[in-house]
Amino acid sequence: MTIINHMMKKFASNVTNLQEGLHPEQLGFWYDKIIREAKDMAPPWLVDKIKVKQDPILPMKFNLDISKRAVRYFMMAVDNNLHLMPSSTKLYFLKVQETLSDEMDKSLV
Repeated sequence: MTIINHMMKKFASNVTNLQEGLHPEQLGFWYDKIIREAKDMAPPWLVDKIKVKQDPILPMKFNLDISKRAVRYFMMAVDNNLHLMPSSTKLYFLKVQETLSDEMDKSLV
C-alpha cells in the first residue's frame, strides 16, 4: 500500500510541475529572460528589433516581434536556457523555436 501511495504522490507532483511550467507567469518570466539575453548578444542596431508582448486577454499568448536578422540571437538565448527550464516550459520553447525556423524557411522560398 505504501508503494502505491508513494507512486501516486510522485505522479501528482509531476502533473503539478508540468502544469506550473505552462502558467502565463512562468512563460512570461522565461520570455523576459530570453529577450534580455538575446538583446545582450545582438549588435546595438538590432536591440530594438527584439520584443515580446503578452496578450492582455489571452495571457498564454505571447506576440514575438523580432527582426529576421535577430532571430538567431533569440534562438541562441533559448538554447542557453533550455537546461534550466521545467520540462513543459522547455517543450513550449522548443515549439517556439520550431515555429520560428519554419517561418524563416518560408521566407527563403
